[in-house]
Amino acid sequence: MAGRKDPYKNFNFRVEINGVTSAGFSEVTGLSTEVDCIEYREGGDLSVRKLPGKRKFGNIVLKRGVTKSTELQDWHKNSLNGVSDRRDGFIILLDEDMTPVVRWKFFNAFPRKWDGPDLKADGNEVAIESLELCCERIERDN
Repeated sequence: MAGRKDPYKNFNFRVEINGVTSAGFSEVTGLSTEVDCIEYREGGDLSVRKLPGKRKFGNIVLKRGVTKSTELQDWHKNSLNGVSDRRDGFIILLDEDMTPVVRWKFFNAFPRKWDGPDLKADGNEVAIESLELCCERIERDN
């Protein structure tokens, strides 16, 4: 009899961009896909027909603690300067043994927005920056 497979926990994950693991992300959001619904009615028919329309993919938001690394900031600077620098990548979910179990691939992404940390003189939290990526497609890769 096969053992029970519990759902995977959401805190073990890795982000790879262009084959390089980008370390230390505390949060990833925006893994979403959507299809528009086109409604139409024929002649005297009282029923509404529904057809699949345009595909849409969410913007992926990566959050991490601020470090000395400027790699992601430099990538965003390319977008600000009008340089086309699109990259593919993966969001990889890991099991408790840190083995990859689910991978989502994103295609032709570019940094749309960077948000710096909220700084407070009386705070003691980690300074978090975020990078929002626009991508042309997201698919589950396994």
